[in-house]
Amino acid sequence: MEKDQLFEKRMMELGKKAYYRGILTFSDFLDLNQQNILHSLSFRDTGVQVKTFGGYESAERQMAAFVPDALSYEQAYPIACIKVQPLNRKFSEELTHRDYLGAILNLGIERSKTGDILLDDSCGYIFCCESMADFLTEELVRIRHTSVQARRLSQEEPLPSPKREEISGTVASPRLDSVIALAFGSSRSSILGLIEGGKVFVNGKSVVSNGYGIKDGDIVSVRGKGKFQFGSVTNKTKKNRYHVILYRYV
Repeated sequence: MEKDQLFEKRMMELGKKAYYRGILTFSDFLDLNQQNILHSLSFRDTGVQVKTFGGYESAERQMAAFVPDALSYEQAYPIACIKVQPLNRKFSEELTHRDYLGAILNLGIERSKTGDILLDDSCGYIFCCESMADFLTEELVRIRHTSVQARRLSQEEPLPSPKREEISGTVASPRLDSVIALAFGSSRSSILGLIEGGKVFVNGKSVVSNGYGIKDGDIVSVRGKGKFQFGSVTNKTKKNRYHVILYRYV
């Protein structure tokens, strides 16, 4: 609770700084729980708007921008994307998200300074605070036993897109517990504890009701399991079950 209160105080301070100085202020990268707390705060009396972005559409970890009402122009978020690839692909290992994150943390970088990590083929893409870009490109030279080269993506280069797989099936109703169970091949009973334990977020906001109705386009994140986007209900079966399509991020 004390940690959450300190976080709230920090966010309000950033809002006040943006208002009194008439400048944009930015937070570090926020996890889902922090984003949920941020969305619960009211900045209406501070004269600022709060926007979030993580470097690409549907990013899970996002940076908050505090925009004073008097500001008439937009400014880019101080986010850089670092592409990491093996020096010799023939002798490289198959690296996981955990491997990349471990290598970053071993450099002494705080988790709040980095955003999402995307994997594509044998390469990894690390979103980070602008201030960490040079350090990462110079110091990240090995992940596990694989020698790697890190370089910053230019603005002209396309950003990587997260990979998704389509999942379809039937559920008793398009409610949160049923859809999550389908997405991760779990039982509804095993999902209840995750929902009630505050580990489920819909569009960045914590949801603790298993009967919450999922809407088309909603992005659901489950700590420890992953995330998916709900597509749509395609039809209703003769047994009064709902056939749905969703897209799980891999």
